[in-house]
Parts: sequence; structure tokens; C-alpha cells
Amino acid sequence: MDSMASASPGGGPPGSPRGGSDPAAPERRTTPYQRSMPEQRLAERKGTLRKELLAARARQSVAERRAAGRALRDSVLGLPETGMAGAIAAYISVGTEPETTALVFALWKRGSYVLLPILQEDFDLDWASYEGPDSLEPGPFGLLQPTEPQRGPGAISSADLVIVPALAADRAGNRLGRGGGCYDRALARVGPSVPTVALLYDNELLDDVPVGPLDQRIRAVVRPSRGITRLPTRGISEAP
Repeated sequence: MDSMASASPGGGPPGSPRGGSDPAAPERRTTPYQRSMPEQRLAERKGTLRKELLAARARQSVAERRAAGRALRDSVLGLPETGMAGAIAAYISVGTEPETTALVFALWKRGSYVLLPILQEDFDLDWASYEGPDSLEPGPFGLLQPTEPQRGPGAISSADLVIVPALAADRAGNRLGRGGGCYDRALARVGPSVPTVALLYDNELLDDVPVGPLDQRIRAVVRPSRGITRLPTRGISEAP
């Protein structure tokens, strides 16, 4: 998954969408011969930025990732949107993504209906409910996926809050995933009024990320030391 996601998070074809070794996934399953020159340049810019971000993540220790996960958990649990949400789409982290296992468990324990993604052969995401740690099993690319009945790719549209993985985002709400497009397809099914939140490390909210016509925006990011940063259509407001 783009992105499910560490769950954090962008899914992709061969090479792993968020696999444990953190390889960058190829862009949209196209070849250089199928791309126009602007598309090739965009793919190159994204690929270069992904490598830099993944290298920075790899330099963090396990203890640092876990500490970041605890801070993100506490921030997400404190959001008004979380308290009001009956159904929440989330993800189980892999590799060097910020840890989300404790967050998913806490959401479930407080009574939220938690949906987790299941990566399909076409690299779309299906969804199934999380029913505790014993309801997970190994999936492709090192992912942990729910064992409950699949509810279809459209199930994400029933979520009141959507938490997604990302490698970075910018202050216009553009999100950079792993390159496979899993989460862009999923986010396209989410209504415009539903909060969509990406979990990042502190240095991953950038002034600008490369963006293409199929890339879906998010409405907020959460970072370990800064909490939530909301990304409205115009301007930006940041929690103190």
C-alpha cells in the first residue's frame, strides 16, 4: 500500500508498496516508453524525493520510530474528529513508517469501528474490520492485513475519518506516497467533507511536493512534535 500503511501507507506495484525493506515502488505501473516527457520528469522528481525521504527514515532508530508513534497516537486520539467518528479507516505500519499498531488498537478499544486495507492483485485496496491483534495475518510485501470478511474497495467511503500513510506532504495538501497509486484510488472514493489525515515525521511537511493529475489531496497531517496541521484549500492553520 501507498502508505498500508508500516500502513504508512503509498502502495505500489512490484518492488513493494510500503514493504518492510522500504523500496520505492514504480510509478503507476507505466514504462518510460508510455510516458510523455512531462510525465517522465514528474516521475523522476518524485523518485528522487522518495529516495531522500526513505534514506532519512532509515537513519532513525527503532526507539525513535516508536517514540514518534506514541506521540502520533496521542495526537490522533485527541482530535475532535476522532471522538466524533463512528468508523475510521486506518492502517498498520511497516518498515520505517511511524508506528501505528498502538494507535489502531486504541481506536478499536475505545469503540470505533476500524477498517484496515487489504492489498489486491491489481494494487487497489479492499477493506475489512479490525477485531484486535489476533485478527491480523501476514500479507504481501511484509504487510499485516485483517482476516475479517472483505467489504469491497468502496467501504472506505463509509469512514468518518481516514488516516493514511505518506512519505511527505506539502502545505497545499498534496501527498507523496510510494508510487503505486493505491491510496490515490482509495482517497478518490472519500467524500469531500471527510477528514483525511496523513501521519508524518517532523521534517516531512514540505513547502512543495511534485504532484500529478491523479494525486489526491489530504486535509491534515499529524507530526510527533507539532501535532495536527490542518491543510485547508486556502491558507494553513497550525496547532500551537
